[in-house]
Amino acid sequence: MLLLKSYISVPSVANNKSAKKRIQIAERNRLLNKSYKSTVRTLTKKTLENCEKFKKDPSEDNENLVIKSLNKAFSLIDKAVKKNVLHKNNGANKKSKINNIVKNTLTIK
Repeated sequence: MLLLKSYISVPSVANNKSAKKRIQIAERNRLLNKSYKSTVRTLTKKTLENCEKFKKDPSEDNENLVIKSLNKAFSLIDKAVKKNVLHKNNGANKKSKINNIVKNTLTIK
């Protein structure tokens, strides 16, 4: 995850020090949440691409690739849920969607 320092230069309307700091913290958290969500989407797409690759060429290597990408996606979704970036039901729905596609792909050998 990239920790961007752009949140420091946020123009603020706040008048006291604590309010200015809260604005900075909210911006930092927004950027971290954005990076988590973006990475979850990317890993989901990678997993689905690997499923398509496996459908075209059902080899042992492609199967391992699908399983590895599935594990990475699950791991990141769980971390995002743990850090309250995603709601637990939203994370469960994402995992279920990916898992069903992978399960259907791997059973068609």
